[in-house]
Amino acid sequence: MRKIRVLIVDDSPLIRRLISEALRADPDIELVGTASNGKEAIDKARLLRPEVITLDIEMPVMDGLTALEKLKRLYPKIQVIMFSTLTEKGAKETIKALSLGAFDFVTKPSTSSLNESIKRIKEELIPKIKTAVPRVTKPVTPARPLPSRPSVVKPAVRAVPRRPIVGRREVVAIGVSTGGPKALSEIIPKLPAGFPVPILIVQHMPPLFTAQLAARLDQLSSLKVIEAQAGVPVGPGKVFIAPGDQHMEVVKRGVAKVIHLHKGPPENSCRPAVDVLFRSVAKVYGGRSVAMVLTGMGQDGLAGAMVLKEAGALIVAQDEATSTVYGMPRAVVEAGLADYVLPLQEIPLFLQKIFLQRKVA
Repeated sequence: MRKIRVLIVDDSPLIRRLISEALRADPDIELVGTASNGKEAIDKARLLRPEVITLDIEMPVMDGLTALEKLKRLYPKIQVIMFSTLTEKGAKETIKALSLGAFDFVTKPSTSSLNESIKRIKEELIPKIKTAVPRVTKPVTPARPLPSRPSVVKPAVRAVPRRPIVGRREVVAIGVSTGGPKALSEIIPKLPAGFPVPILIVQHMPPLFTAQLAARLDQLSSLKVIEAQAGVPVGPGKVFIAPGDQHMEVVKRGVAKVIHLHKGPPENSCRPAVDVLFRSVAKVYGGRSVAMVLTGMGQDGLAGAMVLKEAGALIVAQDEATSTVYGMPRAVVEAGLADYVLPLQEIPLFLQKIFLQRKVA
């Protein structure tokens, strides 16, 4: 099995050392080199042919964002994982990096313990590297030729039967993880200001980053996009993004529907978790809801989609071809829950047809 070739780019010798030690401990990863600035990264990318680059943002000579733009233009197949500080500025620049094509990000360790820092890098960075570049197992050459077999035609993947859109829908709930900021920037800004229902979004991100994601989408969109706050009424034409490290639910208060935030236990190792949002939507809206599971690692959203499906909700999954990581949507599709499996570029029009034209072609 081949190893994944990784280049580390950071102006801090300590950070380069921490990442190097974390990666060298994994037998599936080959550290091919390090660089201390963006210019050096571009030069070494040509010479060392990495499959993944970990990229700092603030560096001398050439910063990470400038380097990212050049790398994606020169070497579009290289996956870039940003290494960001857990600050408002770091969050803002990371959100921009994700919109420019970075695969994902990891926050820099804040602890002074070297062993704890290495442990956290192993836990957070290595799974993202392996998701960015799935390993390929080379076929073993048999000692003697195998007998020929008749050719077998693989059955085509069964198309998802498209369920007719009937009845009134009053909310859109979206769950998304890796690749989410870019996906959301292809959906939310394309919806008109008069969009008649609220949109509730869980994006797996830490605090500060969700606020910056909301701010960026708000700048790009006709709809009002905000990081959700407890007690705020859920109304039409607004987009609510769950804050990092808090679960988001919609609850009834009399005749009103409002946002409820809490720090219950993580689900699927996530807080906020898509399942928590989906269950609350099923309880409050039932079948009058549309749930979307977009690009992301893992299976968060699967259990919630089951509850929504039982309540009569319409379930939509992003297709494999346009997903950065086909994990969360795959789980929903393979469980037979998806009423529609759509490429990313078709989702804005799909939503407009449901809520503005009351039909789907």
